[in-house]
Amino acid sequence: MVMPLAGRVVAAVIGGLLVLTSVSSVTGTLIVSRSSSSRLTRWVDRGVDRVYRLMVPRAPDYRRRDRLLATQAAAVLLAQLAAWLIVAYTGFALLLWPFAARGIVSAFTDAGSSLFTLGFAVPAGAVPAVIVFLAAAVGLVILTLQIAYLPTLYAEFNRRETEVALLNARAGVPSWGPELLARTHYALGSGSSTLDTMPDLYAAWERWAADVTESHTTYLPLVRFRSPTPLSSWVTALLAVLDSAALFLALSPKAVPEVEVPARLCLRSGFICFRRIARAMGFDLPDEADPDAGISLTYAEFLDAVARMREVGFPIERTPEQAWPEFVGWRVNYEQAAYAIAAAVYAVPARWSGPRLHATAPIDPIRPSLGRPPK
Repeated sequence: MVMPLAGRVVAAVIGGLLVLTSVSSVTGTLIVSRSSSSRLTRWVDRGVDRVYRLMVPRAPDYRRRDRLLATQAAAVLLAQLAAWLIVAYTGFALLLWPFAARGIVSAFTDAGSSLFTLGFAVPAGAVPAVIVFLAAAVGLVILTLQIAYLPTLYAEFNRRETEVALLNARAGVPSWGPELLARTHYALGSGSSTLDTMPDLYAAWERWAADVTESHTTYLPLVRFRSPTPLSSWVTALLAVLDSAALFLALSPKAVPEVEVPARLCLRSGFICFRRIARAMGFDLPDEADPDAGISLTYAEFLDAVARMREVGFPIERTPEQAWPEFVGWRVNYEQAAYAIAAAVYAVPARWSGPRLHATAPIDPIRPSLGRPPK
């Protein structure tokens, strides 16, 4: 059955819309310097994520799950490229259909020859020639931009992971806020507290959070780039730093007078980071946290953290009962967004990092052994 000309014209209009969809998605994802992901890229991300959700439960332990999930970011990038090319290919084929003498098959052949710059099929006529030249240009631009996109992604990834790796030496892996404070005070058993270094740490992580906010909302696939080691994660690292700042301000506001302002600035930069990235990922979060909403972390878990800090003689100035309301007031700003991101990217199940889609027990920070005493 031969499609009437009117039907082929309607198909050509649909084809034009498909080409515009592909081009606008590429432009918003790879060129526009702000969060502007299209529906096409969001569908690709969700589709790949559904596939991994089916595969992850088959891995018997977390480390094997992490090895599997390490490929997810690459799968998203490849699926994204394939989606752009397939949508553009279909669109150009439909645009060529009204001019194809041998029907829809020849239209797809001409479109593929042009889009992938193979050049083995050249349709006759001025309008088809313009369409195939546009198809060749679009195909070349998509591939070129994607190739140029990768070094930018990996540069941002390496800059992000440098601070995460440095934090692992302080806070252990997986990172945990109380552990960060305890180890910094204990100073590897040197006998001299290094809590006076916390203002510099919070200042560095204030800048880190601002950098990650811009890069991860602009290049959203970065959120799924996993750390090189299985027990490390940018999500739990930032969460540990924010928890340590909230604990410091709630329990020991006078222990290091210089820490208050950097800790407050770090907390604000951190919860802005979590909330903006969570919104870019499609989570529906209010503009401002409700201070009366409370947090998921329990008071018993808070007491466990205080006990850990007392083990190393951390200078605690307030009772847990006095400190708890202030700690809740800080954590309510970032807990919901942090938990949503950690669950979505299957971050390492560190303590105080929320539930995961597949039940996994929280992993305690790995602590160094006592080693051999000096001679």
